Amino acid sequence: MLPAAASLKRQGAGRGAVASFLVSTPETGVDSLAVTYALLDPIMTIARPLAALATALATGLGMNLLPREKSQASSQAPDLSCPEDKCCDGVDCPPEEHTRHHTRLQKLRAGLVYAMGELWDDLAGWFLLGVLLAALIGALVPAEVLTRYLGGGVGSMLIMLAVGVPLYICASASTPIAAALILKGVSPGAALVFLLAGPATNVTSLTVLVGVLGKRGAALYLGGIAAGAVLCGLVVDQVYGMLGVSASAVVGAAGQVAPQWLRVAGAVVLLAMSARPLYKLARKKLGPKTKPPVAPVQGLDSLSPGGCNTPGCGCGND
Repeated sequence: MLPAAASLKRQGAGRGAVASFLVSTPETGVDSLAVTYALLDPIMTIARPLAALATALATGLGMNLLPREKSQASSQAPDLSCPEDKCCDGVDCPPEEHTRHHTRLQKLRAGLVYAMGELWDDLAGWFLLGVLLAALIGALVPAEVLTRYLGGGVGSMLIMLAVGVPLYICASASTPIAAALILKGVSPGAALVFLLAGPATNVTSLTVLVGVLGKRGAALYLGGIAAGAVLCGLVVDQVYGMLGVSASAVVGAAGQVAPQWLRVAGAVVLLAMSARPLYKLARKKLGPKTKPPVAPVQGLDSLSPGGCNTPGCGCGND
């Protein structure tokens, strides 16, 4: 998300628009909504994007009210070139002309290639990590502990906020973890706080956020997410209470709508799509590290049998 936000900033988008993009996009993507519907329930599937949109709108409006910082004052010419294949520079090409550069079939093919290639390459490892963490929570964490401290109320929201803000996790990977927490007795509102805060913030992105939004903008961004997540979490708990729905009883029930053969086929396709990105990830993390080439030592003669013609250099060949 951060490279896309930085690209929007380079193309002329304001800080408020960039902040709204960073908050809303992880929670309103088709992938996160589909995973939410399958692993959680229809109420959370509706509440998650609505909470993200409300938080994004409030954060973006607040960002626009901030005075521009000195580091943000210098404006550069926006990059209007086509982000797909640089077919035009965007300066002498109005939008109505640019829409004719790519046919609908080309756009559909590019979307499918992106979804089944680059997008899933980025998500496969994180989704597997989320499933593994959810399994560990379900097997090792006592339900009474989570129910006691995360069963509802402002305190549970703040605890989940403290866990979600520094955590580096994407929207799809956070969903199975939220499902496991709800099954262990965590309130749906507290799980929603984790779903909102986890993908939108992490410690490693703070320096990039400061560069894109400025120091005060980054502080407002974090504060807006924290306040919006807690408020939306309290509202969601009230909605479940008024409807008389037990979140732990309906988690994953939506997945039973599809027939068994379709669920198995989908799992097989997902595993097949995950093989290549997981192999690449494992090879990158566990494979041998390539060492940079060593610069030749002054006085080293590669043509001489001893390898060095400098007496007393200390190499042991003199």
